Amino acid sequence: MTGHKYGDTSLKYIQVDNQQALIFSQTDIPEIASDECLIKVKAIGVNRADLLQRAGKYPAPVGESTILGLEVSGEISQCGKDVSKNHLGKNWQLGDKVFGLVAGGGYAEYVKVKAAQLFSLPANFTFEQGAACAEVFLTAYQSLFSIAKLKNNSNVLIHAGASGVGCAAIQLAKAKNCQVTVTVGSALKAQTCIELGAESAINYHETDFVSWSKENVAEGFDVIIDVISGDYVAKNINVAALDGHVVMLAILGGRFCDKLDVAKMLAKRLTLSASTLRNRSDSYKAELVASFIAYFYQYLVEGKIKPIIDSIYPWRDVEQAHTKMANNENIGKLVLVVS
Repeated sequence: MTGHKYGDTSLKYIQVDNQQALIFSQTDIPEIASDECLIKVKAIGVNRADLLQRAGKYPAPVGESTILGLEVSGEISQCGKDVSKNHLGKNWQLGDKVFGLVAGGGYAEYVKVKAAQLFSLPANFTFEQGAACAEVFLTAYQSLFSIAKLKNNSNVLIHAGASGVGCAAIQLAKAKNCQVTVTVGSALKAQTCIELGAESAINYHETDFVSWSKENVAEGFDVIIDVISGDYVAKNINVAALDGHVVMLAILGGRFCDKLDVAKMLAKRLTLSASTLRNRSDSYKAELVASFIAYFYQYLVEGKIKPIIDSIYPWRDVEQAHTKMANNENIGKLVLVVS
């Protein structure tokens, strides 16, 4: 991909054309609301939602930018008149290094963000590390704690453990002294998850996780994080513990499950939840950010939890990043650097 330089009121961004190809294009710098900041983007986190939106299967929420991109890292270049203190009690200033969620618009030189959804970039973090944090850690935190109410010393099963969300969920669960089992698709992914703290990693190409769980975690899993769905929904019910909680985040294995044993759900008093983050309200996201900061931001600063980055690409090579994610080849996050 090649690009051009534009004037001060324009920005360069990555557009999806009519053939679903990615090309550089030009648009106006967005105008911010009174509670927003304008961010000069330095790095962008790639998410599977970007691939779905590109394919026309996951449109941006009404009123949000239709440009791809759900998380960025960069510097504040403008603050709205009502922007004041962040969640750490510091006043936002021009030039502050930050990272955060956006509902759209991340694949661009500038993006507007609700100030309450921004994090201060830890002093020892690169912009690339910042761009690999918000979506995965907030999704994992929301799933484990906001939804499933994870307790210390629980048994946790995480499907796609080597994904960005999976790597984040392992670390958050281990911070609460939980016993973590993951499913993965390769020996290298299994090794990565074990290094992050998981006790067990099941290669689903070689071993059925239901059979393995019956032999090794007979009491079942208290919390299960699932991005596969499809037939995994019934399998999750089989391996869930009494009063267990299954949180479904995506449908990589399909949207339908043929055989769902409701009697077993009743007997186990199970809770099945389905959740997305992108279309949540601004107030919900702000509260989620504040809660994560209260409980885990210091862990990031101290290196007790960390973003796991597979590869970093110049944003002109976005196609390579999308292909790698589509092929499930990444371990952790893929990041684009704006140049």
